[in-house]
Amino acid sequence: MPWNRDDAKLDRVRALMAEEELDVLVVRAPDNVLYLTNFWGMKGYDACVFPREGEPVLITLEASEGDATRTAWTKDVRLIRGYDPEDPRPPLSRTLDAVVAAALDYERVGLELSLGTQAADRMVGEPSTFTAAWFDAFREAADATPLLVRARSRKTGQELERLRLANEIAAAAMDHVRELLRPGMREAQAAALWQGFVHAEGTGYHGEVDLALPFSLVWAGRGIKTFTATGDLPVVEGEPVLFEIWVCADGYWADHTKNLVVGELRQDYAELETALMDVYETALDSIRPGAQMAELDRSVREGIAAIGYAGQPTHPICHGVGARAHEPPYPHQAGGGEFEEGMVLAVEPGAYWPGGGGLRVEDNFLVIGDGVEKLSSFPDGVVSCQT
Repeated sequence: MPWNRDDAKLDRVRALMAEEELDVLVVRAPDNVLYLTNFWGMKGYDACVFPREGEPVLITLEASEGDATRTAWTKDVRLIRGYDPEDPRPPLSRTLDAVVAAALDYERVGLELSLGTQAADRMVGEPSTFTAAWFDAFREAADATPLLVRARSRKTGQELERLRLANEIAAAAMDHVRELLRPGMREAQAAALWQGFVHAEGTGYHGEVDLALPFSLVWAGRGIKTFTATGDLPVVEGEPVLFEIWVCADGYWADHTKNLVVGELRQDYAELETALMDVYETALDSIRPGAQMAELDRSVREGIAAIGYAGQPTHPICHGVGARAHEPPYPHQAGGGEFEEGMVLAVEPGAYWPGGGGLRVEDNFLVIGDGVEKLSSFPDGVVSCQT
């Protein structure tokens, strides 16, 4: 989707480059290319050469010329062939050639040397990876990943608009499923209801989204676990159905965990919901600019232990959300850092029963001057279906 150039974002990156004395950033991860150019590529064969001064260079496939012309903030778009009759190498080899040429005149180069994860391209099913040749081409490069983490951890006004769109689509899809979920429906069928709405209605959403992609894990009752694939267990009246859901709207993400129930929630689940929501709300009340990240992780885990689930959950209880569904910061009791205004966080405490069952709650929150603002309109806790 075309967006006006986000100068607040790009100026922040350039200011950090000046601090680090870097002349140029060379990025290849699809989320970093998107972050610096507004171009979200199809196959991950794209790159950006982003100088501290001057026009950035976007390298992409010839087949993506139209998308790049329409959405990219830079006018310097250099095209490579997906297939070259005289060159048997894969397309990324030609991307690297173009990158090396574009970065030739810069002395201090920053590269994604410590990148741990990256968002997928628009095609998603076959993510591309870095090769040794990519790193060998810039042997003296500095690690630009910490700089990009610092820049990305605080969102600009435009980024918040984009995150709100992803959150709205996720919530609308849950409203849709809430009307249709029935006992006997299989987990995979419930997931398909949610995913189908996101892709069909989120694409073109209010004329502001080119492409919305859904990702989900859906578990019913005893199928609720820390981390497993969607299966074919049936929806049972009185037992929650947990939706671990991501929406990607033109490269910006929402990450939620929502729970539905058909009929009256079973007593043991209702008791767990009450206890877990107390932990969740206490955690949210503690997040504000200047608060210690380590204390959030520590206090949430102590709270979960106090309700009878010592050592849980085995997954993080907070992380950043932006041009990836999971990105820094990652609050940890053994780590450091403070929350800052403008961060967007997913907060997700959970408690699970041996053998299956339990609950998790999660939404996305903007850190503001006196606390946090919830970005999704869909309620937390266990929500009754409209049957």
